[in-house]
Amino acid sequence: MATLENMWQSFISVFRTISLADILDMLLLSYLLFKCFKLVRETRAQQLLKGIAVMVVAYLIADLIGLKTMSFILTNLFQWGILAIIIMFQPELRRILEKIGRAKFVDLSVFGSNDSDADSDAWSRAIDVIGNAVYELASTATGALIVCERQTRLGEQIDTGTILNCTPSEAVFGNIFFPNTPLHDGAVIMRDGMILAAGCFLPKPQKEELINKQLGSRHRAAIGMSENSDAIVIVVSEETGTVSVAEDGELTRGYTKESLKKLLKNRLIPEKPSSQKKDKKAFAEKVRSKWKKEN
Repeated sequence: MATLENMWQSFISVFRTISLADILDMLLLSYLLFKCFKLVRETRAQQLLKGIAVMVVAYLIADLIGLKTMSFILTNLFQWGILAIIIMFQPELRRILEKIGRAKFVDLSVFGSNDSDADSDAWSRAIDVIGNAVYELASTATGALIVCERQTRLGEQIDTGTILNCTPSEAVFGNIFFPNTPLHDGAVIMRDGMILAAGCFLPKPQKEELINKQLGSRHRAAIGMSENSDAIVIVVSEETGTVSVAEDGELTRGYTKESLKKLLKNRLIPEKPSSQKKDKKAFAEKVRSKWKKEN
């Protein structure tokens, strides 16, 4: 009984010393752990974590039984553990940093263009061309892979292709993806409504073993590109002519021309925050003028 009372008093004394900063610290730590577990779920990192857990259990057992050789080997392995974790989890750490870099609070104009109106107009024209070109290709089951770059710059993939830097048109897309041409098997990368490069190679998906076996190399490349960036990737199947879109590592299929254009407009043309203010201002002016006429 006395032991339980001492434990309760110890708990109360510790609880009383907790400050607001400690609570905030625990909440932030819990949030970070939740995000880390969510990030590694269903990836190769999950298997690596299981391996590390097995090694820790083996070390504890070896130390408990007195296996000096095993304890010595595992101790030296753990000394290099942090470096090994950084190397093994490099793709996941890269994804975390890229997501932080795409956050709104670090979206500084010094890293990009401020001419959003010009970009919106260019993407508006390009989206109509993309929709028409994609469905011309789909009607003949001509395979195609189009990457629409957003905030994450795709310089590594652009370097693997041929720089075109041309205005998009149905004829240009038709020539690029015409069967047996030099650029047919690669991807087209678009930036600010322009065709920047063609014949580009895209990264493999990180969860390739979980992807439907019926999907071909284009669909897998599209998923891999969407996992490694915030790009919108459009795929035309060479077998069925089905139009698919990859975004954030997920592939959705069966788009019509109208639904594809709608999706691209929602994703590629930023909303103007000042438009709502202008509408409210115009409404206020209308009400004010009406009130003056009545009085």
